[in-house]
Amino acid sequence: MHVLILGGTTEGRRLAETLHADGTAHVTSSLAGRVATPRMPPGEVRVGGFGGAPGLARWLREHEVGAVIDATHPFAGTISFNAALAAAEAHVPLLALRRPGWAPADGDDWHPVGSLEEAADRAAELGSRVFLTTGRMGLASFAHIRDAWFLVRSVDAPEGACPPRMDVLLDRGPFTLDGERELLRRHRIDVLVTKDSGGAATAPKLTAAREAGVPVVIVRRPPVPDGVPVAAGPEEAADWLRAYSG
Repeated sequence: MHVLILGGTTEGRRLAETLHADGTAHVTSSLAGRVATPRMPPGEVRVGGFGGAPGLARWLREHEVGAVIDATHPFAGTISFNAALAAAEAHVPLLALRRPGWAPADGDDWHPVGSLEEAADRAAELGSRVFLTTGRMGLASFAHIRDAWFLVRSVDAPEGACPPRMDVLLDRGPFTLDGERELLRRHRIDVLVTKDSGGAATAPKLTAAREAGVPVVIVRRPPVPDGVPVAAGPEEAADWLRAYSG
């Protein structure tokens, strides 16, 4: 069976590795192309968009895709909804692979918000030295804040509108707890802003913030499209695919 993995995440890459290793399927991984040097999965890889839901549906039919796994980032909402529309139009089964979100622990001072714009306003209320870990794509939401300094961590250099007082740290997880503790201490961070991406690779910052008494502004993740089944990890997704393929 030809399986399309809408990837770009660790889970998507691990699923491609699993399917490639056991011969369950012929795998094509699709990457959005927003990261300059992505970690490439095994099997075929395509980079770039499809042209919305109609273009994706056409691609599924032309390449005789038997199943689609949406393993995109939990906040890549547009492609997830396009995948649901395209899979329905092409009559191809779709599974969403989503790592579980984070849950607060005793001692956490979390401030959940619904958008980056809300996160910017809340962060400005809570502190003046902000550790911003929401990625480079949404920095325009913070560009109007002039009374706070930002440490922005991202894989690639930011482009477009940015906060006027900002230092950039180019780095890619996984991160260590000791490293996150030192980063908060060295930069005198008094508020952390993040998305509820889930997973272990970037979770140490939450523990470090809890230990330091630093409040966390956390953007809630968008919902998976209605009717799309969800797997919590690559093995569960592989089991679903094996059961479907019979």
